[in-house]
Amino acid sequence: MKNTLNKEKVQFLKHQALNLRVDSIRATTKSRSGHPTSCMSAADIVSVIFFNFLRYDTKNPSNPANDRFILSKGHAIPVVYAAWKNAGVITNEQMMSLREFNSVFEGHPTPRFAFNEAATGSLGQGLSIGLGMALNAKLDKLDYKTYVLLGDGEIAEGSVWEAAELAAYNKADNLIGFVDCNGLGQSGQTMLDQDIKKIAAKFKAFGWNSLTVNGHDVKQIFNAIQKAHKSKNKPTMIIAKTQKGYGITDIEGKQSWHGKPLSADESEKLIQKMLVRFKKDVGFKSKTKYIIPAPDKSKAQVVQAHVSIDLAKDPNKALFADDKKLSTRKAYGYALAAIGKSCKNAIALDGDVKNSTFSDMFAKDYPERFIECFIAEQNMIGVATGLQARGKIALVSTFGAFLTRAFDQIRMAGVGKHALRLCGSHCGVSIGQDGPSQMALEDIAMISTIPDSVILYPSDGVSAYKLIELSANYNKGISYVRTTRADTPMLYDINEKFAIGGCKVLRQSQKDRCCIVAAGITLHEALKAYEILKKEGFLVSVIDLYSIKPLDAQTILKTAKKSDNRVITVEDHYINGGIGSMIASSLINSDVRVQMLGLDHISRSGSPQELLSDAGIDAASIVKVIKL
Repeated sequence: MKNTLNKEKVQFLKHQALNLRVDSIRATTKSRSGHPTSCMSAADIVSVIFFNFLRYDTKNPSNPANDRFILSKGHAIPVVYAAWKNAGVITNEQMMSLREFNSVFEGHPTPRFAFNEAATGSLGQGLSIGLGMALNAKLDKLDYKTYVLLGDGEIAEGSVWEAAELAAYNKADNLIGFVDCNGLGQSGQTMLDQDIKKIAAKFKAFGWNSLTVNGHDVKQIFNAIQKAHKSKNKPTMIIAKTQKGYGITDIEGKQSWHGKPLSADESEKLIQKMLVRFKKDVGFKSKTKYIIPAPDKSKAQVVQAHVSIDLAKDPNKALFADDKKLSTRKAYGYALAAIGKSCKNAIALDGDVKNSTFSDMFAKDYPERFIECFIAEQNMIGVATGLQARGKIALVSTFGAFLTRAFDQIRMAGVGKHALRLCGSHCGVSIGQDGPSQMALEDIAMISTIPDSVILYPSDGVSAYKLIELSANYNKGISYVRTTRADTPMLYDINEKFAIGGCKVLRQSQKDRCCIVAAGITLHEALKAYEILKKEGFLVSVIDLYSIKPLDAQTILKTAKKSDNRVITVEDHYINGGIGSMIASSLINSDVRVQMLGLDHISRSGSPQELLSDAGIDAASIVKVIKL
């Protein structure tokens, strides 16, 4: 039942759509929460995709040749669970555990259920994730299709159009999107109501093959997907005019039903009315049992996902000599290129700042594995999430300040436990004259809130190179490397070893009166302060906190105890949510006194040294505070 549309198949698809509606209503009624009307508008679309076009190895959701399906309008997830139920993948009992604490069938998609590709539900993100998966198919020369179902309300999000533009730019003809245009949002009509022609025109203007259909006519949906499969060099968006709550005349197309399940009594009464209305679809019996077909055996080779790079063997190792200065952002570029050579599964993405982040080194050597995402950071994170979901090591770089606008995408990648590798450059006031709009001063606070995230902050070229390797191999969640614009002296030998959760005690004596904890650019200021204080007979210990999260609380406490129980943290970041806050939190049950130096005001343009002084985080400021 795959290639042609006959009467039996039409009846079968209608029958399945009806089943999806019934199951969605019953599951949301049992859970006493959910969005049944949003499921009902999409049921015919889901039926045609799942029960005619989808090629999927149901015994192996990770099969690289599987077609992919992303539900961007994540609140309608019960209709997808219902599809898997009616395909025989899950039981009715499992379906009815929707939204329960011990169930993997959550209220919005998460990969706790293995057949969910990614975490969605924060609207406007699914098309970016789907694009990442579609680009992965191009990279691996696989013929799978990626289907993305969006709601018409969420296409007001700018990230949708960022994805649309990049998909067209990359000629992603294996990407097929649907807009479920039911005209109703949560609190009122959607922006364009149900003007499907206008929506189609917008996608066409962005370079898409754009089609319109009646979203409750399985024939039209079938034919549109057939056309999409034949599209060359253009992605396809199918705009489907639907009715929210379709199937039950009492509620279909009516406002104020968003996110409202039916009560147990009314749900069965209304289901019976719907079954009477669609009695021809109720009694349908297929001559053969439909089983979702598995894809052809994949030709994709399994690529080792572990990264192994050796600075001692890097042709650029002379640049890391003791007498050299090198910015950590440039060291990132060298490490990234080395990763590209070591691992064919590594993909680099950048937001039109590759000549500043130095990801252009990777782009030059491995252009086929470099994705220029242009100035569209939200989409860049979504694309990286899609690539990572398909097994790629996605290494993303841009200015740290610009990652803040993509925090929701980063947050959702964290919810999905996607191991994105992020690098934010040009961090702190030390960037100088460009001013506060370019300064990453919130990034540590932002990333640290995400469970299982790792934050690494190198201070010289060697540590940057080594920490990038650690980031590339971290697969339990988000990892973030914070790099600096300025060239800095080398502090470490190329054979120095680093570990996530570690730190380095760089200066220590038996008579220390304070412990300075710093990282990145402020570590160099701390070392200058150490020399000044030493000349005055005032000894202090100095710690390089290169791993901010997780941090080595034991070493910090041990060193602080030997430093008169006094710690001063110094950071090129806002005080709130930064290194100082994390150190103070780790020492809260001790008698160690913690004083925090960092930004407490909006910075401005100026030379790096002027701005470090203005922030109170230069060597002179450190000395002054310690001597108080």
